[in-house]
Amino acid sequence: MFGLTARCKIYVCRQPVDMRKSFDGLAAATLSYFGQQPDSGHYFVFISRRLKIVKILSWEGDGYAIWSKRLEQGQFNLPKNSGGDLLITRRELNMLLDGVKPGGFYKRYAKKQ
Repeated sequence: MFGLTARCKIYVCRQPVDMRKSFDGLAAATLSYFGQQPDSGHYFVFISRRLKIVKILSWEGDGYAIWSKRLEQGQFNLPKNSGGDLLITRRELNMLLDGVKPGGFYKRYAKKQ
C-alpha cells in the first residue's frame, strides 16, 4: 500500500477515465480534470466507467507511482457530492477502496459551520 501523509490531498475524478492510460496519460488527465500539477505530491483517484477499476496516481519524489484495484464483483461507491470533482479524506479513500457505501455513515464529531 502507499503511505498517505496528513498534508497530502486526495482528489477524486467523478468523470470516467479510460483505464488503459498509464503514467503519462493519467498525468495529463490530472492537469485537465483537476487543474493540478501531477508532481504536487497529492493523490489523484480515477475511476472506470463501470466503477470496477480504480487507479491512484501520485508523485513519489523521483517519479510517478500508480496503484490500481479491480473488483471481480460489485462496484466502487463514490462519495455523494453535488460538485463534479471532489476532495476526500484518507478515511473516505479507505472506505471507497473497501467498498463501504458512504450514505450509511456519518461523522460523529462533525465540525459545525
